[in-house]
Amino acid sequence: MKLLLISNSTNAGEEYLKYPIRQIGEHLSGVREIVFVPYAAVTFSYAEYERKVQRRFDEIGVKVRSIHREKNPLKTICEAEAICVGGGNTFALAKKMQEQGLMKAILRKIKNGTPYVGWSAGSNVCCPTICTTNDMPIVEPQSFKAIGAIKFQINPHYLDANPAGHAGETREQRILEYIEANPRRYVAGLREGCMLRYADGKLTLIGERPMRIFKKGMAPREVTASDDLSFLL
Repeated sequence: MKLLLISNSTNAGEEYLKYPIRQIGEHLSGVREIVFVPYAAVTFSYAEYERKVQRRFDEIGVKVRSIHREKNPLKTICEAEAICVGGGNTFALAKKMQEQGLMKAILRKIKNGTPYVGWSAGSNVCCPTICTTNDMPIVEPQSFKAIGAIKFQINPHYLDANPAGHAGETREQRILEYIEANPRRYVAGLREGCMLRYADGKLTLIGERPMRIFKKGMAPREVTASDDLSFLL
């Protein structure tokens, strides 16, 4: 498998997809065209999303082919040179992907070595389920099951802080609820500006910030880019 799972598309004060584009280019080395899944977009059109991603991918010489334009989305996935799934609302994304039968098709492609890039919701759907998304369930998918290319869950945009005056649960408390109900799963709290790359059988954290690891029966702990992450596999 060849996966690049990015926490967020944009760092504060930066242009869209600017910080991860070098790693995306390296990950897609030799790729001429990606099939893009824009279904997490809700407040703007799929066509607008396609143009936005294409502007950045022009820098690495990769053509973006959005699946929303295809008469046979499943066939398009099966023939894809590489696959990219953008961020937005994870529930909207999962619903549309399930309706079109894309998740199983993408898993087959990934297992056969087709490069995959996802950010935010696009990272969530690479997990066994979408249960560790931060998004509001604005639509109801067929199930919470996702692609399942990796065995652990990702919580993108992971935050440590609890804003002053906020009496609700922290992100950590929400994840602790998840692992209480799902004791066999690891959850990786992937902070902004960071990404996970799986290639040549090895999982690597990329970025300057540590990643927080959760599992029932274990105290939450931090791992860095130099740590062995094979336990997540």
